[in-house]
Order: sequence, then structure tokens, then C-alpha cells
Amino acid sequence: MTDARWQSPLSGRYASPAMLHLWSEPYRIGRWRRVWLALAESERALGLEIPEAALDAMRAHLDDADLEVAAAYEKRFRHDVMAHVHAFGEQAPAARAHLHLGATSAFVTDNADVLIMRDAMALVLGRLLDVVGHLRRFAEQHAALPCLAYTHFQPAQLTTVGKRATLWLQDFSMDVEALVHRLATLRLRGCKGTTGTQASFLELFEGDHAKVRELERRITETLGLPRAFAVTGQTYPRKADAQVLDVLSGIAQSAAKFGADLRLLQHEGELLEPFESEQIGSSAMAYKRNPMRAERIGALARHVITLQANGAHTAASQWLERTLDDSANRRLTLPEAFLAVDAILLLASNIAQGLEVREPVIARHVREQMPFMATERWLMLGVQAGGDRQALHEVVRTHAMTVHAAVAAGGPNDLMERLAGDPAFGGIDRTRLAEELDPSRYTGRSREQVAEFIAEYLDPLVTMAQPHAAVAERAELRV
Repeated sequence: MTDARWQSPLSGRYASPAMLHLWSEPYRIGRWRRVWLALAESERALGLEIPEAALDAMRAHLDDADLEVAAAYEKRFRHDVMAHVHAFGEQAPAARAHLHLGATSAFVTDNADVLIMRDAMALVLGRLLDVVGHLRRFAEQHAALPCLAYTHFQPAQLTTVGKRATLWLQDFSMDVEALVHRLATLRLRGCKGTTGTQASFLELFEGDHAKVRELERRITETLGLPRAFAVTGQTYPRKADAQVLDVLSGIAQSAAKFGADLRLLQHEGELLEPFESEQIGSSAMAYKRNPMRAERIGALARHVITLQANGAHTAASQWLERTLDDSANRRLTLPEAFLAVDAILLLASNIAQGLEVREPVIARHVREQMPFMATERWLMLGVQAGGDRQALHEVVRTHAMTVHAAVAAGGPNDLMERLAGDPAFGGIDRTRLAEELDPSRYTGRSREQVAEFIAEYLDPLVTMAQPHAAVAERAELRV
């Protein structure tokens, strides 16, 4: 039967099953229960009377929460954490009396949110490295292929297809660096109590400050992060969320730039995104091959970039030790940012591994513009032959404008022949004309830069980042 309720396109069309799982309700409640277990285990280890049977009961029900029972409790209590405390207690009656001992809701939700974000960032890193790997191979393969560069989207001095790809790679590499840093510095809320003073835990341990400190250390270690925030209010600082969103926004920015460049190049016919054998580009214009995946990257990227500001506003608007106007916002902002970035990287990976390079088109565009590209070298040759640089510059400019008009009217680009025949350049050997029109003479160190970038920067970065990444399964694009 068709579900008549609205469904987010992020879950219905775009994000991968792996990322959807990490932000699902069962996964979230599974992290809650692990936080409760870590608390109880640590409290027992430090002397509180919590029977081992209670811990065993908790361990037996970490991933089988009855969400319908919890929903019924929440309808009664209007409190999601207490609803799940009771639901957990029903499943694990031996643990019921010992659940949530000394804790506040934020202890459960904040620590669990950090665990989810850690897992989600690891998956994003895996996807990001996948994109980087595909673009790396592309850059190497086309490192020496001359093409027009574009400034202001006007033909400029030559670069190579591979060198242009390193610009995309460098953006994504900066995101890898930022993501690894954020993973390495991620911190739990820890066990701080109602307003961050740890008063409840100090009461539980009869004023023993050392045990309270050890409790937090044990919980942090059990949950698998290197540290907790040194101080908090009731929640961890929402600035931490904003910093995570900054990284996700950065990835969206890099992908949007990649997608926008591709859209421009596909318009020129030089570089095209993949197009499947039965894919339809337009419902009306059957001949069309539109860059729909690159366009979708742009659409999703805009959403992620706007969510960055949302996180910043949330961090900025927190009152004193706690206010609840962050809660509903975070339930939307954090999952949507991760799901959208996941979708963006799936698209970017698909495009990067299937890019179609149309070398004849690239060569034709180079050939059409080559005489203009050669004018700087021609100018230098004229100076070397004894000419006046400023006078020669005017000669070049005059001929170039004439040729621009002729080409616009459908004529040939004969700029080099005009210059070779001008008395101002009479000191230049005319046999050098063909040599000066060889595109490979105009790409500078493009090929060398590609090799150096990969060997000296990219490969060491990937090697450093790989251990922090989750394996990104090969998710298919659904549409």
C-alpha cells in the first residue's frame, strides 16, 4: 500500500542506505542504550551497588528497542528520554532501578549525538576519499592533454585537462584535512550533571571528587572517544555542531564548484558527465544530454551551505547553561546536512569515475584560439629581434581586433600569418610560425604540477586519512 505521508527526498531519492541507517531511530536509540550501559558499568566499577545481572540485562537489549512502546510512553510523559528509560526498563527489568542514575537527559542525547556524528563523519570521509581516488586517476591520465583555460569564462592561456582536475582535487583535499581534524578533536559531553557542575555524581560518590573524575574518564574510554569537554553547561557547546556543519558545508562548496565547472565544460562539449544508454535528458527535447547529476550536486550543495548558517545561529543563541530552542532545530539540521552531503558525494563519485573527455572538441577549440594564445610569445620574439615592446604590442592588438571581427563573421583565424607578414615583425624567422602554434609549448609546467601534486601532497594525505574513514559501500544512484 502506498504511504500517503510526505517523505523527505533525502531518504526517498538521494542518500545511501548506510547514511540513512546512521540517522535512523533504531540506531539513535541503540547509541542511547550504549551510553546508559557505559554509565552503569563505570558506576559499578567505582563502587556503586549495581548488580552484574542489571548490566547483563542492558547488554542483551542494546539494539532491539521497541519503538512503539517508547512512543506510547512519550505520549503520556511528553518526554522522549524518560519514555525510553521506561521502555528500556520493561525490556530489561533487572536494570530498571539502575538506569539513568545521576544523569540528565543531555547526558544521554548529547553523548549519543556525538557518537552518531563520529560514525557519520567516518562514512563521509570514506566517500570523500572515493571521489578523490577517481579524480586522481583522471588527473594522471590527462595530465598532458592541452586545453583552453578560461578566465571570466573567456578563452585564456592553455592548461591541461589533468591540471584542471587538480584544482578540484585540491578543494576536496582541503575538506579531507578538515574532516580528519574534526574527527581527531571530537569530544563527548561526558557526565556533567544537570547544569554541568557534576553535583549529582558528587552526591552519588559521597563527595569523592577523584571518583567523579574517574567516572567521566571511564565513560569516555568505553564510548571510544579520546576525550570529553573539560567544562559544559547542561549540554555540550553547540559551537561543536557548528564546526561539524562548517566541514560539511566545505565539502558541499567543493562539490558545487566541481559540478559547476563540469556544467560549463559540458556546454562547450569538452567534458561530459556519464549518460546511461536509456537515460532521458528531456521529456520534450529527446536529443538533449543535460548535466543533470552535476546540477543536482549544485541543488543539494546550496541546502547544505544554508544549514551551516543554521548551526551558527543555534550556537550563538544559547542562553546561559541551557535552553531548549536548539533541540528541534538540531533534529532537522544535523541529519539533513549529513544525508545531503552523502548524496552529493555519491553523485560526485559517479561523475568522477565516468567522465567523458572529447579530445577532438578540445583540440578544435585549442586550434581556433591558438593564434591568440601565441601572441605573447610572438611579442617576446619581436623584442628579441630588436623591436620596441610597446610599439609591437599595439601592432598585435590592432591585428587581433581585426581578426576577432573576421572570425565572428565566419572567416579564418589568420592572426599569425598577419603578424608574420607585418614589417614590424620582419626580424623573425617565418619558419618558426608552425613551432609557435604547437599547443604543448603553452601548457607550462601543467604535467609536472600534476605529478608533483599527487606525489608530494595528495598521496601522503590519503595515506594519513585512510585509517579514519569508514568503508563506503558502492551505493547506486536511485534516480
